[in-house]
Amino acid sequence: MTRGIRSGACAAALTALTATVALTTATATAPAQAAPPRTLAQVRAEVDALYRQAEAATDAYNAAGERVRAQQHDLVALAVAIDRTQTRLRTLTAQAGALARAQYRAGGVPDTLRLAMSGDPDTFLSDAGLAARGARAASATIDALADTRGKLDGYAHAATERWQQLVDAQRTAAGARQRVRARLAEAIALLATLKEQERVRLARLEDEAAYRAQSDWLATGDAKRLVTAASTASSAAGRRAVAFATRQIGKPYVWGAAGPSSYDCSGLTSQAWAAAGRPIPRTSQEQWARLPHVPVDRMRPGDLVIYFSDASHVGIYVGGGAIVHAPRPGRDVVVAGAGSMPILGVVRPG
Repeated sequence: MTRGIRSGACAAALTALTATVALTTATATAPAQAAPPRTLAQVRAEVDALYRQAEAATDAYNAAGERVRAQQHDLVALAVAIDRTQTRLRTLTAQAGALARAQYRAGGVPDTLRLAMSGDPDTFLSDAGLAARGARAASATIDALADTRGKLDGYAHAATERWQQLVDAQRTAAGARQRVRARLAEAIALLATLKEQERVRLARLEDEAAYRAQSDWLATGDAKRLVTAASTASSAAGRRAVAFATRQIGKPYVWGAAGPSSYDCSGLTSQAWAAAGRPIPRTSQEQWARLPHVPVDRMRPGDLVIYFSDASHVGIYVGGGAIVHAPRPGRDVVVAGAGSMPILGVVRPG
């Protein structure tokens, strides 16, 4: 009886184990449930994020490019200074050698003995004066020689430092370039998954979001005060900057470009103000950091509107609540609402 019960229990356990294994195997081999397809709104948010990351990397690329150019200019100036100093060093070395040979030929005779041996004290005193002046000249030559050698060492050290900074800036630019290309490639690949009708709807969603943001901004106190402000008349330079920017409408956005056939966002604003006779920093982040800030409700045509918390985008205010800007890859320079993106602040180049 006990044996039968034990046998029955074993059989039941074996059956349960077999069922468990079968269930586990079925679960393991069952195809994974496909993720639900992304909505167009989700695609738009993802594409926008990729473009924002690409634009931030573009700013880093542009800033590194500016440093490369500045350091190259410094190295050229140092090379000129080193060449000039080496020429002076050769001249001073020749002078010091001539003085040393003259002293050797004189034999280093003490002045008192030369006076005793001289039959003409007046001639001796004249010679002694010349010797004193020669000694002062020799001392000055030696001092100048030491100073010139010190300057040459300093220039050489500075050149080494600038060269290392140049290498670092070039490395930074290369890394930023890779990040830009990677983000743009991701955005292009994501857009390629959409059908033509979906891409049209995506563009419409983008325009609708910009319109809503602009409408919301126009309802704020800043925008209402801006419309009625009496001090929004632009400067002559500001009007020239606006005229330049508006002439670029329709030209394509290209990352890292600063005209004349294409622009990125800060390439457009920096060139607009260069055309107005007021050079400004190349990147939107440097424009935000180094140019005078003004309240949003006091901005006037020619001022630069800086966007997003990382200052990664910029447009030039043209009046009437509008900006001209280079939006992103795949788009052209265009007029847009000043409030169509999150405003960080406003700066005034002049």
